[in-house]
Amino acid sequence: MKLHFNGSPNPTLGVEVELQILDPESKNLVSGAQQIMSACEGDDHIKPELIQSTIELNTDVCSNVSAVRMDLSERMDSLLATCDKLDYELACVGTHPYAKWDEQEITPKERYHQLIDRCQWPARRLMIFGLHVHVGVPTGEKAIAIFNSLSTFLPHLLALSSSSPFFDDNITGLASTRVKIFETLPTAGLPYRLLNWAEFQRFMITLVNAKAIESVREVWWDVRPHPGFGTIELRVCDGLPTLDETVAITAFIQALVVWLGEQYDEGMYLPVHRHWIVRENKWRACRWSIDAEIITDEDGNLKRLSEDIYDLLETLTPVSKRLGSHDEMMGIKDIIEVGPSYKRQLGIFKETGDLRQVMEANIRELRENIKVTA
Repeated sequence: MKLHFNGSPNPTLGVEVELQILDPESKNLVSGAQQIMSACEGDDHIKPELIQSTIELNTDVCSNVSAVRMDLSERMDSLLATCDKLDYELACVGTHPYAKWDEQEITPKERYHQLIDRCQWPARRLMIFGLHVHVGVPTGEKAIAIFNSLSTFLPHLLALSSSSPFFDDNITGLASTRVKIFETLPTAGLPYRLLNWAEFQRFMITLVNAKAIESVREVWWDVRPHPGFGTIELRVCDGLPTLDETVAITAFIQALVVWLGEQYDEGMYLPVHRHWIVRENKWRACRWSIDAEIITDEDGNLKRLSEDIYDLLETLTPVSKRLGSHDEMMGIKDIIEVGPSYKRQLGIFKETGDLRQVMEANIRELRENIKVTA
């Protein structure tokens, strides 16, 4: 088996948003994906997911971050209007606070039922919602080099997007519960470090021949090369409740990938932490988000994650200005100053003691910057 990397000469973007389908009264998850799919028949940007209370919204291939905002805004506007007619509401955070995973209906697709049959309880608990961002890369070799280095920055992206402090009626004590649930799958979580594109091909050949996976679609790493799309796909992020936050994270990711790619082209060694440092830093981001102290070197020196993000934004500024996405990327500062979604949700619960009001706020936030068509 030979994997062809369908490279992109430009850092094009594609964004996938996993949305919660909600009952308007209880604000609980409801199995509405098939009705929404029927209403949006022919729109291949609207897709089902594992559980029927999830709907996925995908952009076209976009040339820049401004195009991503326009694409998401228009498609979300249309989807919200459709859901209004069907009497559903939508939200986009990493977990639902009080829905029960064992009450969720599985989408009637062979692929999903095979996953449940193979993985059992870990797969049944996947009542989680994320954001995936693709960035075009020209070659497989370059993709692997950038992919390896991106593991160092996964804690930064996870911290900024953390939006899942609740699960199954409980405060979990985590900023992102979603990633810990996802990590229980055999091919999810932190990626392996790979020498080159040939080693990635060998990895795929081994697992496909061993019937562990059928394709790269079953490799659910936090970041992965996607040969068919010719992209690097960042998958670590929780779902983000507002369009502004989604666009800011997208701009941040694109600038980071381009910056690393330019260093690679100049023959420089890309920053890569030891895997045990990456693992610990990811845990700290999962637990404390931007308030975490992350390990910065092999001597165990520490730095507040929010400060490291500010420094990284400064490093990426020349790149974001060339890409025309600097203003959007600076929305990362707003996330830090206002606080990621998990903090806002916990604040509402502390004030009201009512998880339903938490969900009402998440629903309102999704509609920010989006005008729903009458």
